[in-house]
Amino acid sequence: MTSASVLSSLAGMLASGGIEVVDCSGVLGPETPLLKLPPDFAKDTPPIKIHRISEYDKDGPFWAWNWLELGEHSGTHFDAPHHWITGKDYADGYTDTLDVQRLVAPVNVLDFSAECAADPDFLLTIDHVTAWEAKHGAIGKGEWVVLRSDWDKRAHDEALFLNANETGPHTPGPTAEVIEYLLGKGIVGWGSQCIGTDAGQAGGMTPPFPAHNLLHKHNCFGLASLANLDKLPAKGAILIAAPLKIKQGTGSPIRALALVPRA
Repeated sequence: MTSASVLSSLAGMLASGGIEVVDCSGVLGPETPLLKLPPDFAKDTPPIKIHRISEYDKDGPFWAWNWLELGEHSGTHFDAPHHWITGKDYADGYTDTLDVQRLVAPVNVLDFSAECAADPDFLLTIDHVTAWEAKHGAIGKGEWVVLRSDWDKRAHDEALFLNANETGPHTPGPTAEVIEYLLGKGIVGWGSQCIGTDAGQAGGMTPPFPAHNLLHKHNCFGLASLANLDKLPAKGAILIAAPLKIKQGTGSPIRALALVPRA
């Protein structure tokens, strides 16, 4: 098939409903859970605020619109390489300079939701990934890899979503070895349904916060607070994860969309 015929076929499948568009984003608003950092360590992202400019009234008689206050890394969001110190020197590491060709790619959905339900500190290991590949097929170059934990089911309650106590947050994520393994395969990025791309206890790993540290060191991307991964197959879907083109942006809230073939 030619490239033109492939696109024509895709357009026809979208129009006919043969391909479903799955929304992999949570709602962005004042109630959206946000990362909380120790006050003696770093500043937090400010709360999200939506301000009304007008709504068919004296401030704008025929239109409604708002202005927003929010951090780049709020809600379902994209981490660009410049977000982390290891990726600070990439000229194409900002949201306005990155290669958009890399944002639309096949997605591998690693379902370890049962393990995460049993243990909120679940860590994905190389053995987990290779067993998944043996069942579903190899992870390929230029593909997304996301961990399905079903953590998005907790997003209605910030305390439940962050799951923190006196020892810190307790949420699932990858080991450093897994991120290195996936980078060796040439992935475009890694995604999580939790507040960040790393496990809650990742500050104590080597290196600290390995998903952030290693992904961005290799000019790769991160996705956090993804939703509805239970509606995606293990393989066969296409993920579109496009950040806003913010000037020298380190990240951006996104509307992550997956193209999924209907049975």
